[in-house]
Amino acid sequence: MKLTKKSHACVRVEKDGQVLVIDPGGFSEQDAALGADAILVTHEHADHFDESRLRAAMEDNPAARIWTLRSVAEKIAAAFPGRVHTVGHGDAFTAAGFDVQVHGELHAVIHPDIPRITNVGFLLDGGRIFHPGDALTVPDQPVETLMLPVMAPWNKIAEVIDYVREVRPQRAYDIHDALLTDLARPIYDHQIGALGGTDHQRLAPGASARL
Repeated sequence: MKLTKKSHACVRVEKDGQVLVIDPGGFSEQDAALGADAILVTHEHADHFDESRLRAAMEDNPAARIWTLRSVAEKIAAAFPGRVHTVGHGDAFTAAGFDVQVHGELHAVIHPDIPRITNVGFLLDGGRIFHPGDALTVPDQPVETLMLPVMAPWNKIAEVIDYVREVRPQRAYDIHDALLTDLARPIYDHQIGALGGTDHQRLAPGASARL
């Protein structure tokens, strides 16, 4: 299995000649979803969901499919009848050869005065990879590789470290990092690496790892 980090919260996963892309939003590359056989979207915020990127991928590959929650599906399903699937917490399905389980229901709290929207996380192949979207959801089974949201308006580094400790993955790769400056990265790398209790790594956009 090959994991490729795209910008911000987007990742590309390849296995047996098939490609699955998660969260090709507005902070990711314009072509982040192109070539995908399956696309998963965790929630409707623009840094995770960009309609133009999804449309381009769906038009590029007539066999491509999208799995996402209702708030996103309602925005794009009409353009691609039968190719956009609505999922929620507890659902399981197969996409591009990956077994996918859905975990979580709500976006993390940004501020008590801001209503919370829905958010789901995706667990691939029984725990090989978990992408939580914009939440600190803990799956009910072991996780090998955690995609770790490190910088957001809704979290702080203490919560990120405690999240790694609670999930206890074999390794954690940073995502949700477009807002993290180069000055801050060494601090985050050191603190999460020293206190998280797991192998914490960071991939530059476009870099890959074999899992």
